[in-house]
Amino acid sequence: MVPPIDTIVENFAFIDDWEERYRYLIELGRALPPPDPALHAEANKVQGCASQVWIDLDVDRSDSEPRLRMRGDSDAHIVRGLVALMIALFDGKPLREAAETDAFALYTKLGLGEHLTPQRSNGVRAMADRVHRDSVRFLGAEG
Repeated sequence: MVPPIDTIVENFAFIDDWEERYRYLIELGRALPPPDPALHAEANKVQGCASQVWIDLDVDRSDSEPRLRMRGDSDAHIVRGLVALMIALFDGKPLREAAETDAFALYTKLGLGEHLTPQRSNGVRAMADRVHRDSVRFLGAEG
């Protein structure tokens, strides 16, 4: 199970060495549950990522406030960790809050932009854009 986003941010602040941060990202990816094979459908594939990334977003309407539900996977260890970051940030958030959340700001806050390849940074941007776009679309459908 992926820890809450606040715990992840605290852990990143505590870890000074970037090799250790990479290992932590990989651990986060390993904490994701094994993906349902249906997750790997073409419709869930995120375009713009060098590695293969799949994200499935849905709305949980069981609460009085609709919440975003997110699951994801990647075929690359570090990227799977980046997917886990997105899941920790967005899964279970109220739709309005999810639509207003800037995932790329978290990526920058953690210093990942300075230590990952430009291709991986572009992939994070593509994931963040996908989650934002779908959250806004879901929110519009709710209204």
